[in-house]
Amino acid sequence: MCGIAGLAGADAVRHESMVGAMGASQSHRGPDGTMHAAAADGRAVLAMNTLLIVDPQAMPGPYLERESGVLLAFNGEIYNYRQQAKAWGVPLGPRDTDAHFVLRAWAKIGPSCLDGLDGMFALAVYDPRIGKLFLARDRLGEKPLYWRLDGGRLAFASEVTTLTGYGTAPLVLRPEVLAIETPVGVDTPFQDIQLLAHATLLTFDIATGSLDQHVYWNLADRQPFEGTYAEALAKFSVVLAGQVPLRAPACDFALLLSGGLDSSVLAYLLRPPVCVTVRYPGQDRLDESKIATRIAADIGAELVVVEPDPIDFTKVLPHMMSALDYPMGNASTFSEYMAYRKIADLGLKVTVARQAPGRDAAAAGGRPEAGRAVRPHPDAGPHGGRLVLRPDSEGCRMTIPHLTTVSGCTRTPLLKARPPPAERSRSSPTAVANSSYTSVTTCPASPGRTTGASWAAAATPARTPARRSSASSTRKRASPSMASPSSSKSATSTAPGS
Repeated sequence: MCGIAGLAGADAVRHESMVGAMGASQSHRGPDGTMHAAAADGRAVLAMNTLLIVDPQAMPGPYLERESGVLLAFNGEIYNYRQQAKAWGVPLGPRDTDAHFVLRAWAKIGPSCLDGLDGMFALAVYDPRIGKLFLARDRLGEKPLYWRLDGGRLAFASEVTTLTGYGTAPLVLRPEVLAIETPVGVDTPFQDIQLLAHATLLTFDIATGSLDQHVYWNLADRQPFEGTYAEALAKFSVVLAGQVPLRAPACDFALLLSGGLDSSVLAYLLRPPVCVTVRYPGQDRLDESKIATRIAADIGAELVVVEPDPIDFTKVLPHMMSALDYPMGNASTFSEYMAYRKIADLGLKVTVARQAPGRDAAAAGGRPEAGRAVRPHPDAGPHGGRLVLRPDSEGCRMTIPHLTTVSGCTRTPLLKARPPPAERSRSSPTAVANSSYTSVTTCPASPGRTTGASWAAAATPARTPARRSSASSTRKRASPSMASPSSSKSATSTAPGS
């Protein structure tokens, strides 16, 4: 993950050091570099925390389009940026990234470019040509973005506690917190700080101080599918098989594997080198590690089983609650925290997981009578048949009409084989001290794949990347027309990569 923060107002540049501090307060979101930059007219200062994943030689953001002066801070990923660049006539070099595309597209066609973005993102754009700051989130709100308006200035950040440091923000007990233990909507437990709603574009006019919010996409406006249940299931399967591989990280990564249908489908479509599951000794009713073991063996992945105990809970609770920022009604928070901690110990920077609590729902994984695991046929996809999920209480089964039926959990070629680790870009993992919880490797990796023990052995001390203006490199790469502004200054990044 990355992070963004900033301030817009007539005298924003006078508060540049404060924006630097805001960026530094969430530097754990981008352990490979935190920088901030002021717009040429001094009416906006943007900060960006970056996590280095794709290009070890990438230049840090925020990003400047020199000809227009448009300034961008970006958190997320756009999956179709090269296709859209070609369709819109936006020039891209071979090493330009999705951030370069978003910046050039915005400078060319403005906020309307949001309609064509397929991805997860939270972004801030300042356009000095019209004196306006724009904030936007993706359609489903995968990336967070908070904002507050104070004294003719608008401040924003990826984390709500970053904005509590900008000014006073008394705690407010929201009714929904008492009812369902989770804030809903845009209100937060901090007065005057709001969450930008999903699929929303916020426009702040600095000259007038006016603010406007516009919903640029609404699920209710989508035409419902017309067809039979079987046709709907076939359509869903084709879309799933086509879209999930597009989200596969370019580097080595771990997958949170519960043994339910949703995470099982992700395992077969993404083929991660490492899968991580959590179990609690003595809680056999909740133990899905046997199913996870079968799936990991089937795809040739290493399975790491994490077994937390009550002592672990008491040790990590303070940090876990601090990291949440405010209460969340999620029964799996502790399990996920321990799983993520183990993944960090292995030196892996990227984790794939389903979004939000109560997640095994898309494939009916929460129903006890539903199938527990599925496997795609190697020829399945838009041109090779349909994927049909069928309940199977004894094992995993997937029927491909006119092709084959597969039962049990024998090894089968994947829908889209990933290249071996040597051919993929992977940052050097960083060794982290082991914590007190138990980690058991229950499934060995396939030949040529790094095992859990070798992940730890291969971990190298954190490197010290070349710094420019005291900032380390980032996952995005600047081009000659979009280099980081010369006025950029760095905020200190001290958090470990976790």
